[in-house]
Formats: sequence, structure tokens, C-alpha cells
Amino acid sequence: MDAADFKAVRGAVRRLVREDVVPREDEIEETDAIPEDVRRKAADMGLFGYTLPEEHGGLGATVSEDVQLAFEFGYTTPAFRSMFGTNNGIAGKVLVNAGTEEQQRHWLPRLAEGAVASFALTEAEAGSDPSGLTTRAVKDGDAYLISGSKRFITNAPLADLFVVFARTGEENYGTKGISVFLVEADLPGVIVGPKDHKTGQAGAWTAEVFFDNVRVDETALVGGQEGAGFGAAMKSLIRGRIHIAALCVGMAERILEESVAYAAASKQGGRPIGEFQLVQAMLAEIQTGVFAGRAMVVDAAEKYDSGEDRRLRPSATKLYCSEMVSRAADLAVQIHGGMGYMRGTAVERCFRDARLFRIYEGTSEIQKLIIGRALLKDAQQKGTK
Repeated sequence: MDAADFKAVRGAVRRLVREDVVPREDEIEETDAIPEDVRRKAADMGLFGYTLPEEHGGLGATVSEDVQLAFEFGYTTPAFRSMFGTNNGIAGKVLVNAGTEEQQRHWLPRLAEGAVASFALTEAEAGSDPSGLTTRAVKDGDAYLISGSKRFITNAPLADLFVVFARTGEENYGTKGISVFLVEADLPGVIVGPKDHKTGQAGAWTAEVFFDNVRVDETALVGGQEGAGFGAAMKSLIRGRIHIAALCVGMAERILEESVAYAAASKQGGRPIGEFQLVQAMLAEIQTGVFAGRAMVVDAAEKYDSGEDRRLRPSATKLYCSEMVSRAADLAVQIHGGMGYMRGTAVERCFRDARLFRIYEGTSEIQKLIIGRALLKDAQQKGTK
């Protein structure tokens, strides 16, 4: 985007978040839903397709622009961003990166306007490592029959489209032979289970999804090519890790603001608790994490956009920022004392909401494996030269 245009977009997003969403966080927590008027404002602003190509109705945001917006999204409940996050991230990017021209023309404008796409990869025995995936798509003439189940699928109860990963090859285990399909939510045999009851992130709905011999035309095969599903999934997830890291930074900034304000106002023994050195030390630790996380995110986004690094930095950034925000939330609860353990306190909600960042888009443990393997691979390559 033009710099002036992007500045205006970011300013509008900041106002929406702070003026329309933050004041209603308790309502979202209690009702487990994003208010419809907030959803409409987000859609009217183009947030359901801000990273999608301009020729298909999106805003065409780069990763560097995406993370600047994610810093703003992270300031409030994660449910707000989750409402349109899969469109711009893991689900929408499968279409952008691997879809045929016809698939893109058909679906991307709809997603940009507010239709919801869900990324259906995770299964009971296939989480961060999809090699255990068992959902299968069997060729039947000019169609496929899809059978299996998916777990923890974000926006499943709201989805218009499922981006479904299923085995089409002879392999029953491993990453080969996995394909990806576009499955409309209202097709016969698509069954969405009840909403999951999660520890945090109220308003961000997840559910199990079942596919009982769901018949889809062969044109639903993304890219028209079998066996390309694993690569499509990983490409989307890698970009998504930088986005999640930016959300963590945004949440940590909110946690810091809440903690500084509380430390300045709350008194013990007639003195603001912010005058106590151990409280200052906790604030300093949170601030340092915010500075470091923001720097890592900006660098990772720039290197992703340039093509210099789409492997090591995304994982390292996601690992650091997701761990950092959990630590920040824990410190914030400690700063708030008993009030930090009470529902209705922003840092208490952040404490619960932050925990999931260390699990989805690849757990912290998976990120460590990716980083370690990448470092060793680079060392081996240098040693053979």
C-alpha cells in the first residue's frame, strides 16, 4: 500500500480497536461472541481481506504491513482478530498461494467481503505434526468423497468454506499424499460439532468438524493437483507465525499499560506500589520483552517479504513472542496482586488468553525443533562447500 494510505488504514484500525472493541471486552467475555455491529464495522473497513490481493477485493497488505496491524489487533481480546484472521492467514493464503485462477476468482472476493474460511488441518492424532492425518478423499469419477474428522477448527461454527486437508495417496502416514480441498460448509455430510469450551479467548469459536462421505467436484482440489497439501499448509503456517508473534507483542503492550497504571495508582502502606523496587523490576521485565519482541517481529516480516528468510526467523520470533507474552501476563497478575486474579480485570483475561499462543500455529516445542534443524542444516551445507 501507499505509505499514506497504510497510515490511514492503521489509524482507522487503532480507533476501531480502542473505541469500539476495548470498551466491550467484558461483554464479549460474558456472551462468548463478537457483537454484530463490531463485525459489520470490521467488514466495512476491509479487515476480512486486508492481506488478500487487490485484484480480488483485498487490500494487498504485505507481511510488514500485516504485523503493524496485528500490533493493533493484539491490544484487545484475541477474539476480535480471530473473527477474520483465518481469511487473511492460514485459510485464505492457501487459496492465494496454491489455488487455481478460477478458485481464486470464485472465493477470494467473497472472503474479502466477509465470508468466513476455516483451515481444517488439525486432527485428534495430527496436531503440530500433520503426519498422523487420517481424513481421506477417495476419487469417485469426476468427484471426491471426503471422510474423516477435524479438531479445534477456528471459526468452524461460522464458516462458509472449509479448507480441508485429506489423504489422496496410498500412504497412511507421513506428509506425502496429503491434498487440500475447498469444501462448502452447507454440503451434505458436513457436520459441525458444538463450540469448544476453552480456558480463554472467549468469542473466538472453535469446534470439531466431521466429514461423512462429503462429495465435492474435482474442481474443489486446490491447484488441481493431488499431493500438494502439506506444502500449502506449511507455507501458510510459516507466514502465520509472524502474525501471531505480532499479536503477542500487541497484547504485551496492553499488559504493560495496565500494569503501569495500576502500579502508579494502587497503594500499600500509603505509598503507590510502583515505588517498590521489586514492582519496578517486574515492569522493567515486561517492557524489555515488548521492545525485543517488536524488533524481532519487524525484522522477521522484512526478511519474509524480501525472501531472505522464510524458515528460521518466523519460528524464532513466534517462539520468543508467545513465551514472552505469557511471562508478561504472569508478571502483570503478580503486580496486581489479588485483583489480578479477579474476573473483570484486563490482565486476568490476558493471562488466560495468552496461553494459547504457545500452542497454535505450531507449539513452542515444534518451533524449537524447526530452529535447531535449520541451524544444523545450514552448518552442514557450509561444511560441504
